[in-house]
Amino acid sequence: MGADTHYPRYRCARRPSKLSGWRNSEVRRLLQVALAGVLMHPYPHTYAVSAQGRSAGAVSVNGSELPTLETAPPPQFDGPGGTWSPETLLCAALADCFILTFRAVSRAARFEWAQLECRVEGILERVERSARFTHFTTFALLTIPQTTDASKARDLLERAEHGCLISNSVRGERKLEIEVVTASG
Repeated sequence: MGADTHYPRYRCARRPSKLSGWRNSEVRRLLQVALAGVLMHPYPHTYAVSAQGRSAGAVSVNGSELPTLETAPPPQFDGPGGTWSPETLLCAALADCFILTFRAVSRAARFEWAQLECRVEGILERVERSARFTHFTTFALLTIPQTTDASKARDLLERAEHGCLISNSVRGERKLEIEVVTASG
């Protein structure tokens, strides 16, 4: 990671207490350690997708070496429902990035875990005559082995939320709801 790397400012509905004393240099160090074992190209990274659509029907979204996704407006915008929409894709990107970031952070911390389930709710509102997402709540359910420290699990989940590059790229207020359970048997 070069010196010119940009780390977005952390915006959260409530800043987790364990992170309140963190400095940007500590977050950068954590991310560097977390990504040390991952082959990563130097910044900047460019991601490109294409979309095609007609006056009615689905929109096809595709990218180089990626499967095509069919999307449509959500039911709230008189869409058919039952298909991906830009709104659900945004929430999916947040959930996916959270899990991938947690995976990297926990690997760097040599932390054992069994499964992470994540659900993201985004609230779309009209603000100053424009629709935008104002809040994102991430609900994380982490299953850990019986011998694993639940307190450390919570700390690593908070670090993952703090380091998620997709979450750091959205304007809406962020909130993290954590539940840690111990695997049975």
